[in-house]
Amino acid sequence: MEKKAMVFPFPVAVSCVFIIFLFATSVSGSLVFNFYAASCPTAEFIVRNTVSSSSSSDPSIPGKLLRLVFHDCFVEGCDASLMLQGNNTEQSDPANRSVGGFSVIESAKRVLEFLCPGTVSCADIIALAARDAVEIIGGPVIQIPTGRRDGMVSVASNVRPNILDTSFTMDEMINRFSSKGLSLFDLVILSGAHTIGTAHCSSFRDRFQQDSKGKLTLIDKTLDSSYADELMKECPLSASPSVQVSNDPETSMVFDNQYYRNLLTNKGLFRSDSALLSDNRTRKLVEDLANDQEFFFQSWGQSFLKLTSIGAKTGDEGEIRRSCASTNA
Repeated sequence: MEKKAMVFPFPVAVSCVFIIFLFATSVSGSLVFNFYAASCPTAEFIVRNTVSSSSSSDPSIPGKLLRLVFHDCFVEGCDASLMLQGNNTEQSDPANRSVGGFSVIESAKRVLEFLCPGTVSCADIIALAARDAVEIIGGPVIQIPTGRRDGMVSVASNVRPNILDTSFTMDEMINRFSSKGLSLFDLVILSGAHTIGTAHCSSFRDRFQQDSKGKLTLIDKTLDSSYADELMKECPLSASPSVQVSNDPETSMVFDNQYYRNLLTNKGLFRSDSALLSDNRTRKLVEDLANDQEFFFQSWGQSFLKLTSIGAKTGDEGEIRRSCASTNA
């Protein structure tokens, strides 16, 4: 059944930082800009430097850090609950076993604990690291408020009811985003994170099936056939579970609007990607983003701020962990 198109309130062309500042005052609660100005003035510099050096030695780091912030914030809020180790923690859920970037967060934390003991939260480091990762590989320069505190709860059973699955329909994605205070507009913008990073073959295997000869064949006609052929070559049935492919087959190491241009040519890697083009509620926005990178960058700043403010603990909530892998108790 045809779905009614939605008109998006596109932002006017004003300073991106100004937009983000105004927006922050309305959604971030006790989060403030330059929260560590007095208590640890070099905090943001240290995080940025750690991300930069780590990315230089491992180009996959930016994609890992961006995925890390999504998986952390969608479960228990942006409180570094995903960093906690132990039996039955969020890390033990299969959906999180391929999440990376933990060592970068811990590396920054060690330096910060030496310089400013008990001051900078792991939750803030995760948000800042993801912000910096985007900028380092060509994305927009944005400011985000800080002051998040670390959570003390991390349970594997909380993961699946809260994160997204690459096989989700548009309605399922809308419902999940809405439950986090994110709009349909945010859904399309934040999906642009797939302009970097990689995915395991299993995450898009549902777009293919095995034929009588034991070979993969394309069953999802919303996927470009030539692109599908490339994917089947990279991910044959015999492929190791560790094999990964780039989310963006064109500019996988650059944060840009190529993701949306890929969607227009039916080269979205996941079912959830292709849904953005096929659904009348989001198609026009996808087209606008594909044609205007500056619009994407300005919009990314706003939506990323909302993402990194989900369920943020402030004031007396939670704690400031000494080590990101365990609570202080």
